[in-house]
Amino acid sequence: MQAPASQAHRRVLVVALSGQAVPPCDSPDSSSLHISTADPHSAIQFLSEGRFDAVVVKLPVEGWESSEILEEIQRVDRKVPVVFQGEISPAEAVRLIKLGAFHFLPSDSPLGAIEDLLSPPPPEASPDEPWRRFLVGASPLMNNVADTIRLVGARKCTVLITGETGTGKEMAARAIHAASNRAHLPMVAVNCSALPENLLEAELFGHVRGAFTGAVGHRTGRFEQASHGTLFLDEIAEMPLDLQAKLLRVLQEREFQKLGSSDTIKVDVRVIAACNADLPDRVRQGRFREDLYYRLNVVPIVMPPLRQRAMDIPILVHHFIEKVCRQEGVPLKAVTRETIERLRRHDWPGNVRQLENAIEMAVALSGDRETLVPGDFPLPSVAGARVLPLPLPTHIALPDEGLDFERVVTGIERGILEQALRRTDGNKKAAADLLGLKRTTLTAKLKVLEAAG
Repeated sequence: MQAPASQAHRRVLVVALSGQAVPPCDSPDSSSLHISTADPHSAIQFLSEGRFDAVVVKLPVEGWESSEILEEIQRVDRKVPVVFQGEISPAEAVRLIKLGAFHFLPSDSPLGAIEDLLSPPPPEASPDEPWRRFLVGASPLMNNVADTIRLVGARKCTVLITGETGTGKEMAARAIHAASNRAHLPMVAVNCSALPENLLEAELFGHVRGAFTGAVGHRTGRFEQASHGTLFLDEIAEMPLDLQAKLLRVLQEREFQKLGSSDTIKVDVRVIAACNADLPDRVRQGRFREDLYYRLNVVPIVMPPLRQRAMDIPILVHHFIEKVCRQEGVPLKAVTRETIERLRRHDWPGNVRQLENAIEMAVALSGDRETLVPGDFPLPSVAGARVLPLPLPTHIALPDEGLDFERVVTGIERGILEQALRRTDGNKKAAADLLGLKRTTLTAKLKVLEAAG
């Protein structure tokens, strides 16, 4: 899979078991972005996280019937065209067509053949949006962030960016700055947690000579440096309360005084703030001014954690591989599909920053090898599904006349399975996870119960 180019791409999801050859596109100019997975469960997850223009299922799929995987795909997205590739009988093909299959391809057909089957690709991204390069990803959550930036970029309003550590809050701030009419000037950044209170005030507003011990000269503060540009206040939740009051006045009056000076300096600054803390909770605790919170939170942007946009991981992986290889001056490395799958399944508590660091380490440790493999990423194993205890009786009274053990046990099993399916709206994969079973085991149990009546 290649990283997305500047042009628009069709997004094609390919389901192929490990070891199966995935035919290449028939043209280097193909406008399709092919994302492959060896696990049908992952394919369903990909579909639930974002839009695809087609799904290609390379037969056979171990443990799945063709109609079953078609049913699961249609449950998530009934409109996406599903193309089956591989050997299939005419009778089975007719049955799948009746169930909603879109087309069939021979085993040796290049995936680029679907270009002739699909409608024209979406229009190319506008060259008037260079800021979009700061937001890597095509998931709905990232598209929502981009839509907000597109609307407010050219405005003067204050923006508050929140999200977990490593989600890319500064990148979003840079995108806002690049989308504004201030983009020709630099964005000035201040980390509010990196300096003690007295130094932070001087950092923001500047000082004159003799303003405090150690002030041996004049200093231009960050607000003045950012005049007519953008000031990015990172970790705003860590700003001391006394300084919060002074910041509020600057935001309201657009003027301030240097430490040790009575002269008023007027500034035209667009302020973007960011934090990973729960500011409303800080307000309730009295650790953050409520009036400042509302003054900053004019336009809120929430950066989603990486675990909520796992479909972006393949794109991010290629983006960071290109970035690291370019910085290190080494040839561009490839990455196996199994590696992508391993990375996509990881929780990434450190989010995008952790992923970038992991790729930087993998590129360094892979030496002269041209391809990154799962062993280059010593990540902890992904924990299995957590099985919750069900509120079932622990004691069943045995009648004097005895009972039909198989019938009672079958009834209990049927009740549990039916509860799980109702709770998951008929989603067999989700129901299996809820019960700590494999999907194939659940399917087999359902067939046995159906045959038993």
